[in-house]
Amino acid sequence: MTYRLPSLTQLRCFEAAARHQSFTACGEELGMTQSAVSKKIKELETDLGFDLFQRVGRGVALTIAGRNLAGRLARDLAQIQDTLRQATSAGAGKDHISIATLPTFANLWLIPRLPMFSQACPHIELTLATRLDPFEFERTDFDLAVHYGTDNWPGTKMTFLFGEQMIPVCAPGVIDSYNNDAPDRWEKAPLLHLSSRANAWPDWVKKSKIGIRERRDGTYFDQHSMVITAAKAGLGAAIVPSNMVTHELSHGDLVQIPGPELATENGYYLVRPAGQARDAVNKFETWLKAQMEAN
Repeated sequence: MTYRLPSLTQLRCFEAAARHQSFTACGEELGMTQSAVSKKIKELETDLGFDLFQRVGRGVALTIAGRNLAGRLARDLAQIQDTLRQATSAGAGKDHISIATLPTFANLWLIPRLPMFSQACPHIELTLATRLDPFEFERTDFDLAVHYGTDNWPGTKMTFLFGEQMIPVCAPGVIDSYNNDAPDRWEKAPLLHLSSRANAWPDWVKKSKIGIRERRDGTYFDQHSMVITAAKAGLGAAIVPSNMVTHELSHGDLVQIPGPELATENGYYLVRPAGQARDAVNKFETWLKAQMEAN
């Protein structure tokens, strides 16, 4: 028995409405009116024979059946998109790789080097998307992932890229203001923190033995790229991975503050499903490891 599929417009409307929990926000994303979204979802509910949303005050909430469909549909639509990207690349005589990556690693390390990959492998096209936590590859369209943490992703092949060496940095103007011979020269300097590394500055103070209090005051951010941008703007001093600021240090946008480095137990890994990989994936992995060795 062949099941009649709903229209793609109906499915896209439902997926976006479920994600936003709002017909209005869904319409803004898709360029449709709220009433048009409501009509498409009503058509879908009629075709399926059950309700996907229930009214809650002036808003809507997913039914149990709607929640079950929303989770699977989001993955299915992503898979369709990847299939079309693969087909588009193949139609142009190229291959395609989809990579889940960390935003700071992508923005500050990977993307600036991708022109070299394009020159080395012009027949391979890439799609990059942000993922912060491990996932099940078989439930996504990703071929590879960049993971920060430990060697703890079951059912995968993990290739160690580099460890994390943290160094204190700031803009030249900031170090000019506070880099003097007084032992408490950093006592009042503005500090920048990554929220997930809240102990970085206290740990550095203890390791440096400069005789000032361990500080946690200052401005907090949830991504290293934001911390680095704030440091370049002169907002304060930051402790960041040395691999992520090589460009800024070499061009004088940031300077390293004298003192010790901090090493963490975590590192960056390239991850892919266990087993054989496509030739394009192997080529990207080989290129990436060569970049690590060169740097």
